[in-house]
Amino acid sequence: VKVKIPFGNKYLDAVFSVPEKKPIYGVILTHGAGGDMNFPHLVSLAAYLASHGVLCLRFTCKGLNVAYRAKAFKAVVEYLKLSDDYKLSGVFLAGRSMGSRAAASVIRQLSQGDDDDDDSFIQGLVCLSYPLHRPKLQSKLRDEDLLLIRCPVLFVSGSADEMCEKQLLEGVVSKMKAPKKIHWIDEANHGMAVKGRTTNDVMEEVNEQVFSWLRENVQLQHK
Repeated sequence: VKVKIPFGNKYLDAVFSVPEKKPIYGVILTHGAGGDMNFPHLVSLAAYLASHGVLCLRFTCKGLNVAYRAKAFKAVVEYLKLSDDYKLSGVFLAGRSMGSRAAASVIRQLSQGDDDDDDSFIQGLVCLSYPLHRPKLQSKLRDEDLLLIRCPVLFVSGSADEMCEKQLLEGVVSKMKAPKKIHWIDEANHGMAVKGRTTNDVMEEVNEQVFSWLRENVQLQHK
């Protein structure tokens, strides 16, 4: 289902992937610095989640500035929260590369606000290929939002990602106060490409990991 989400004086293009049964939880998903919501990995994940009963709303925001992207993400969260069509108990924010930085930024902002209501709506964060540093620039880590987040976080990263060195991410994660998990895709680069494996094969691994983690975290909170 295609929708236009109001954002300031313009609209963001977005698509709902809707499960057959009425969903209780949703995932909001966005792309990296290049591309848009039709990036094949996002389409694949959205279809997988919807077929497993999770609503997925993916959107396009072209800005290359993380603060701008985070604002757009916030607008989408508000839109879904107030939606009459889908009354969800909670959502997970997810993004690929720069999109995951924007998602982390939104969660940090909302958790530091006075509005406790937002806290319970956002259930967790999924970071696909989180860009922890620029290529070859490991001295400056983009970890400030991650260290302040309290909700559960899943990282799915390639062990050969040139923007997220394995040891550095493990170091940051060990300092995080949130419940967290890293799933390494063996020998994958930042684009999740692995020599000798098809894109579909890699995406299947990513999708299964994301879904099983979502399921664990929803169960944890509703026992």
